[in-house]
Amino acid sequence: MRTGKVTRATRRAAATRAAIVEAAEELLAEGGPPALTLEAVAERADVAVQTVYNRVGGRSAVLIAVAERALEDNRQYMDAAYATPGTPAERISAAAAAYARFAAERPHQFRLLADPPDEPAALERVADLVEEQNAKLAAALSDGIADGSIAPGIDPRTAATALWATMNGILSLSWRADRLRAEPRQLDAIIATAEAMTFHGLIRPRPDTEDFRTRRSPSPSATPPGRTPTITSGLQPNRNAR
Repeated sequence: MRTGKVTRATRRAAATRAAIVEAAEELLAEGGPPALTLEAVAERADVAVQTVYNRVGGRSAVLIAVAERALEDNRQYMDAAYATPGTPAERISAAAAAYARFAAERPHQFRLLADPPDEPAALERVADLVEEQNAKLAAALSDGIADGSIAPGIDPRTAATALWATMNGILSLSWRADRLRAEPRQLDAIIATAEAMTFHGLIRPRPDTEDFRTRRSPSPSATPPGRTPTITSGLQPNRNAR
């Protein structure tokens, strides 16, 4: 009997904590960090302020808890994508689809990860997750380079960062308050276009010019100040290059 009572109490405490974290998540999405006060969280979760302290902690602890939940949910989406059997390009496409699905199904959490609150511990945890996931993306790119399906001149780590930043930029279009806000169908079309440009390039190489896909892209440290290396021909290698 005593074990049953402890189990029920534990479940109630966990449910209360989850409600507090969810309330904080909603407040962050609606009004940003300034909207996140312990009083507002308590009111939204329909608990006492002392309960917020007891179940989660102070404001910093609440922010970290929200970030932790977003991190775990995002990891589940992305790990499943990278575990999908297929070629490196198919795994990369699956990861892009999973990231977009996470943004659509968990908009508050996605926005928290894409634009984390100015809380040192939360910022560190979000940065850790980004590096963890980008390393998996870089590994898929490296596999593609190894089997010849991805251009040998691509630096995997730099390319992974570029692809991650590109997806964040596209998905953030759904946050806009003006007429440039992208609805779900528009986002799908934009993502599909970005994926086609990534794998097949934007500019068709001329026969008498050097194809980007046959030479190594400069590392960030090798790029002169004020200059940005230009990628015009996509990730896939030029099968017609001599």
